[in-house]
Amino acid sequence: GPSGRPAQRPRPGGAQPLRLGSPRPRLRLISLGLSLVMLVFVVRLLQVQAVDASAYAAKANVNRYIPVKLSAERGSITDRDGVDLATTVDAYDITAAPDLLTPKTAKTRDAPRQAAALLAPILGKNEADLEKKLSDNPKSQYVVLARQQSPQVWNQIKDLKSALDDSAAKGKGTNVLAGVNREAHSKRVYPNGDLAAGVLGFVGADGRGAAGLEQQLNKKLAGKDGKRVYAQSGGHQVPTGDLKEQPAVPGSDYELTIDRDIQWAAQSAIADQVRKSGADRGYVIVQDTRTGQLLAMANAPGFDPGDITTTDADDLGNAAVSDAYEPGSVSKLMSMAAVLQEGVARWDTHVVVPNRLPRADRAFADDIDHPTWYLTLNGVLAKSSNIGTILATEQLGKTKKQKNEILYSYLRKFGIGRPTGLGFPGETSGILARPQDWSASQQYTIPFGQGLSLNAVQAASVYSTIANGGERVAPTLVRGTRGPGGDYTAAPAPRKTRVVSKETAKTLAEMLESVVDDQQGTGAKAKIPGYRVAGKTGTSNRVDPKTGRYRGYTASFAGFAPADKPRLTVYCAVQNPTKGSYFGGQVCGPVYKKVMEFGLKALQVPPSGKQPKRLPVSYNPGQ
Repeated sequence: GPSGRPAQRPRPGGAQPLRLGSPRPRLRLISLGLSLVMLVFVVRLLQVQAVDASAYAAKANVNRYIPVKLSAERGSITDRDGVDLATTVDAYDITAAPDLLTPKTAKTRDAPRQAAALLAPILGKNEADLEKKLSDNPKSQYVVLARQQSPQVWNQIKDLKSALDDSAAKGKGTNVLAGVNREAHSKRVYPNGDLAAGVLGFVGADGRGAAGLEQQLNKKLAGKDGKRVYAQSGGHQVPTGDLKEQPAVPGSDYELTIDRDIQWAAQSAIADQVRKSGADRGYVIVQDTRTGQLLAMANAPGFDPGDITTTDADDLGNAAVSDAYEPGSVSKLMSMAAVLQEGVARWDTHVVVPNRLPRADRAFADDIDHPTWYLTLNGVLAKSSNIGTILATEQLGKTKKQKNEILYSYLRKFGIGRPTGLGFPGETSGILARPQDWSASQQYTIPFGQGLSLNAVQAASVYSTIANGGERVAPTLVRGTRGPGGDYTAAPAPRKTRVVSKETAKTLAEMLESVVDDQQGTGAKAKIPGYRVAGKTGTSNRVDPKTGRYRGYTASFAGFAPADKPRLTVYCAVQNPTKGSYFGGQVCGPVYKKVMEFGLKALQVPPSGKQPKRLPVSYNPGQ
């Protein structure tokens, strides 16, 4: 050619040479596509997070994780033989989510009113009150509509929810009960009605113990609640959704020292006597003299712990430990214990008892006018002479100060002015002033049971101490516990304190027999055929709790049996008897007899084998 380049040879078969295309256009196309996709994502993200944020939050609210409390089962309280005194049955708190009943979510304008109208007859609640709970806080996810409802009530609601669901699925209306749910909250029941109500107390609507042992032992009885979290969509649990659960730990069971049958006998006897006497109230304590365990603690009037709505608030406690009152002559046992233990007199020491005894700013008298009595110390106790008791305790020291301090020390050893050790809610320690604070008259009234105060358990414990050979065993109400794992743990051994010697206690027991057995004694109505009975009457002036002044009387009787081999102590007190007699022997002697007789038979205590000593009550001054 003209250029001098050789001409290309044609390829065999006439094939054209391969030319590679430029990659740039394709890369531009892919980049454009990816940019468009990213732009779509950004626009959508802006729409979700900014433009439609509230709408999507509302939808997420309907489809969410719901926490539900798993209530622990409350432990049972049983008597000493394992018989239920307080137990639990299945019950539910009915709850709702108000935020699911807003017009936007429920797709109806008056969902709270519709829901309230459906639920009111089932729950037995006021329709307007329910509507208010469901509509007051529309953003709330939780409100309690009714507490402690039976499984039958929840089944009715559940069936209604299902029926509304079916209607909604067919396009007929909406399920206004979609947000209604239930929480398991077992209900406390008391199978024996008012039996031992003062001891047991009761549980409030919130499931917490509100009085008695239910309150005192609440933490261990209640156990520890668990938690369950589940996925919800449209007011229903998602079957395949995540489920997290922390199981509840059941409460411990408590076994008491109370004997159900003896408690029933004590409660029946005191309720009858309070009614017959037209009294304000009364109590009976039954204690095992050897162990200090309380077998009965009865109050009248009582109450039904399963339904406290009809009971006067003043009757809801346990008056046997919360009432402080002047004991009267049952307190003379402590004065005699001090006199014998200090060795300043014997049971047969002669005591000349005039009709009046001038001391301090007054002349002291006995319950009845009498000529000069010539009594043994035993007779002073048997006839319950205030004057004789003053004369005996005056021998305790050379000076008034010394005498008062010695008597005070014995009263304290017997547990007066101290907590009983039960730790019971509302318990009183009573009132015992220090000896240096005793007034001129108190130093003479305290020896015969006026000017100091105690509760019924403290009074019973005094007699149990003598019955137990002079050693005080702190009273107890709990025998043992059974934890969630089923392991039984016995209660710690009660505290023991030596108060007087065995010899002194034995002499005092024989002296107390004269009160019941001797014709001149004041406790003849407490005799029990076949058993030797040791006891003491009490009739004291009563301080009116409303006015703070003396008005009326406290009638009481305390004692133990069999006197020669003690097993049970029974103490009875009746406050302000207004019909018939007000003397302790007349009012409480029969109660003591009835309860003691029942208790001895229930525990199969054999009758006394020996006859009592029958210590002389009086002496002939001419001999």
